[in-house]
Amino acid sequence: MDVKKEKKKGLKAKHYFSIAILIAFSFLIYFAFFRNNLSTLRVDADRLIIDTVAEGIFHDYITVPGNVEPIATIFLDAREGGRVEEKVVEEGEMVEKGDIILKLSNPDLSLSILNSEAQLAEKSNFLRNTMVVMEQEKLQIKRELLNIEYDIIRKERAYEQNKSLYEDDLISQEEYLKSKEDFEFSRKSYELYVERQKQDSIYRSIQVKQMEDNLKNMDLNLKLVRQRQDNLNVKAPVDGQLTILDAEIGQSIPKGGRIGQIHKLTSFKVVAQIDEHYIDKVKVGLTAELERQSKKYELKIRKVLPDVRDGRFAVEMVFVGESPDNMRTGQTYYTRLQLGSPKQSLLLPRGNYFQKTGGRWIFVVSPDGKSAERRQIEIGRQNPKYFELKEGLNPGEKVIVSGYDNFGDNEMLILN
Repeated sequence: MDVKKEKKKGLKAKHYFSIAILIAFSFLIYFAFFRNNLSTLRVDADRLIIDTVAEGIFHDYITVPGNVEPIATIFLDAREGGRVEEKVVEEGEMVEKGDIILKLSNPDLSLSILNSEAQLAEKSNFLRNTMVVMEQEKLQIKRELLNIEYDIIRKERAYEQNKSLYEDDLISQEEYLKSKEDFEFSRKSYELYVERQKQDSIYRSIQVKQMEDNLKNMDLNLKLVRQRQDNLNVKAPVDGQLTILDAEIGQSIPKGGRIGQIHKLTSFKVVAQIDEHYIDKVKVGLTAELERQSKKYELKIRKVLPDVRDGRFAVEMVFVGESPDNMRTGQTYYTRLQLGSPKQSLLLPRGNYFQKTGGRWIFVVSPDGKSAERRQIEIGRQNPKYFELKEGLNPGEKVIVSGYDNFGDNEMLILN
């Protein structure tokens, strides 16, 4: 007789295998969808600099260093060449317009000036003699006209007398006709002389005018020739400070040679070097602010120099209104150059993090302050204190603004 076997209750080996598979699958689901897979790094919170994102007025400006320079630099050139005989003024001294700085000598120039004066004097005398002759000719013509007038009067009187005598048959016809012809000839001769006088007067007026102009030009040339002698004294063209004088006693200076320069110190300008990143924004007319001894002074860009050297370009700024006292050439000031109008914006504090992120992302601290997570952001304009934040953060959120060099590629920081 068969005996019915009862099935044993409990887990068998195949059940353990299924359970293991189920548990492993559950772990995979958890790690794939529920567990935070961000790479993390534990850091000391006391070594971090944390700041807050806030709304406020964004001032679009940059701080640039500028060197004080004189408003103008006047170069000294030798208008005449010569040998240096005396240095009247030394480098660094203040000069006034017209002060003699150098005395030069040039024997060849002196001889040339004497020859030119002699030639000009000879030509001037010749022109004056010519004008005297012309005046004499003018007087001679007047004298001849006067004689002809008296001759006409006499011949007219003789003609009138002979006419009466001829009518009374007291003289011959031939004698009458001769007196008549003499009178008419004298009258026509007078008319010709008068016409000649008019033509001579016109010609003489033109010629005299030309000669007078020539004499004026010669006098002017004579003054210019004599002025060349005076140019051997090198004089200050403006009031200022003689900063460079490249000349020594006995040195030969060529004509037109550069021998020094004068700084005009009536006012000053500030020449600033600006990063080429701002070359499209910096234009003539922009204003800047300089602070000295707790007082602010306004400047304005008057010139933008186009050359870019070592990643920088230069601008010249002049003071608008009052300028600081006791300014000296070569002093360095930091000026606040305004690039645009103030605007209400979200302000992200600047920090060393920018060297690592380039402004593309930042670590945002959690509300409980125990962790910080990497987040993508977008920034716009910048000034020395803030970035203008376009998106990625909200007002009041805290961010890590210190350097990120020790964080590696981790996306989450655990703050101890």
